[in-house]
Amino acid sequence: MRIRLDEQLSQLNDELIKMGGVVKKAIADATRALIDQDASAAKQIIEADDEIDSMEKEIERLCLNVILQQQPVARDLRFVSAILKIITDLERIGDHASDISEFTIYLADRPYIKDMEHIPQMADMTMQMVTDSIEAFVKRDLELARKVIAKDDEVDELFVFVKNELVELINENPSNGDQVIDLMMVTKYYERIGDHATNVAEWVVFSLTGAHKDSQIM
Repeated sequence: MRIRLDEQLSQLNDELIKMGGVVKKAIADATRALIDQDASAAKQIIEADDEIDSMEKEIERLCLNVILQQQPVARDLRFVSAILKIITDLERIGDHASDISEFTIYLADRPYIKDMEHIPQMADMTMQMVTDSIEAFVKRDLELARKVIAKDDEVDELFVFVKNELVELINENPSNGDQVIDLMMVTKYYERIGDHATNVAEWVVFSLTGAHKDSQIM
């Protein structure tokens, strides 16, 4: 019985790693398309979002099978429960990569009104948070999970900085308004990716300690 449970938990771990890899690639590809103003690449990213949705459903199915067949308890149950929560955040990160790509299509036919410096910086920070949060889960690394959670403040600060920059561009020239709004939405999506990476890290903490934020769950 224990051997079978360990096999199923190992499979869940492997499938989560695969889903994380696909999600990280979606963010990287969406950022590259945004910087290059590549509408064709952006369309491919939007179409590829179905793969992430399918992976979420398959991992959810595997989790429910483990719960129904093995009735895990304590740490094993926290592990499975955390995966169920994590895949939801990963799926939403994939959605945000698709959202960014939709704006890339809108923005592809006109020059950017500002240098693309800080938005890619936000993208790099949030991508690293996603990478580290998944690594923290795989390696059961509580310290790394807490570092991801702390990193979210830096992303929020950069978001405010970029937002203020964009508002200033409208003040300088109201005709910049349409593109400023689009870029502000893109920036917000990166900020949300950071939030979801933080959620993943918080579920890592839960899986290891039984505590989620300030509440004891199990």
